[in-house]
Amino acid sequence: MKILILGAGKMGSFFCDVLSFKHEVAVFDVDAQRLRFTFNTQRLTTYEEVREFAPELMINAVTVKYTIEAFNKVLPLLPDSCIISDIASVKTGLPEFYASCGHPFVSTHPMFGPTFASLSNLSSENAIIIEESDHLGKVFFKDLYNELHLNIFEYTFKQHDETIAFSLSIPFASTLVFASVMKHQDAPGTTFKRHMAIAHGLMSEDDYLLQEILFNPHTTEQLQKIQNQLSKLQKIIADRDSEAMKAFLEDVRKNLR
Repeated sequence: MKILILGAGKMGSFFCDVLSFKHEVAVFDVDAQRLRFTFNTQRLTTYEEVREFAPELMINAVTVKYTIEAFNKVLPLLPDSCIISDIASVKTGLPEFYASCGHPFVSTHPMFGPTFASLSNLSSENAIIIEESDHLGKVFFKDLYNELHLNIFEYTFKQHDETIAFSLSIPFASTLVFASVMKHQDAPGTTFKRHMAIAHGLMSEDDYLLQEILFNPHTTEQLQKIQNQLSKLQKIIADRDSEAMKAFLEDVRKNLR
């Protein structure tokens, strides 16, 4: 299959690597410097080259802020039968875009990134495929994600964003709050060092990615839950209420089961 990948960032390069040995792959990026280390793929830097390549599948891996903008720029250059796809971590605006684009589509979310995941062993990682996607597109990504030994889940667009608000917005927000009050420690303990490693990893991510995940319409509800529990814990600590602390810890342990 002829596959075009938009964006030669972390995930774009990852898809180039995993697809280029079985498919004819081209990668397009407006910044030619980012194409220097791509391997076994065609490197495209002009829109006319995109037209000439005539892909059967296009994977949009640009920064989430520019996902729809990138689609709009290349759509006129693609064959009518080309399946278009995104791997965006937040799907806001995409259902409406796909409904009017005139192309078959498939939307997925590989729920891992080069910052934290071991890309040589993804068996403990997950991927979401959106239910509303075109059948052939879903088959392609199911086969790909199975080859990568990912755990695959199928959600609607709405279910996806609700899930992401819980599974990403809560840890992202918690880590940002932790890091925002940080000061240097000469002799950090193990737990502190682990939290710091997570914070450093998170802050190496693209700012727009963090913003879009946190601006998910469902995030506010999750943040309110954090605030409620933090207020509850703060009162328990201020009152030195041993019984309330015991009950609080029991509730936490139940949530972790």
